[in-house]
Amino acid sequence: MKLRRDVFQAIADPTRRTIITLVAFNAMTPTAIAENFDYSRQTISKHIQILTECEILEQEQKGREIYYQLNPKGMEEIANFIEPFRKLWDDRFNKLESIMKNYPKKHPNGI
Repeated sequence: MKLRRDVFQAIADPTRRTIITLVAFNAMTPTAIAENFDYSRQTISKHIQILTECEILEQEQKGREIYYQLNPKGMEEIANFIEPFRKLWDDRFNKLESIMKNYPKKHPNGI
């Protein structure tokens, strides 16, 4: 049985969050990703490996190069966890907006 790393531990690291951001719209090679950091390519490769094991990144072979891109399915676990909190805060802000709309406006002269 293959154990999968915890996705929340994976995204807890700021370097890995930056990698996710980098590949969110464009697939990149490990070398291209590493160029954005002051770390060794081996260190970045380890971060990429963790994100791949968590299924947040997926790889695609193009000729001799491997490209990494965001796996939207891998982000679902994170999105599903966050969704109830987003709804809670949306409801709270909507209630605040409703209260503020009904709150009497002050006259410019302070009356």
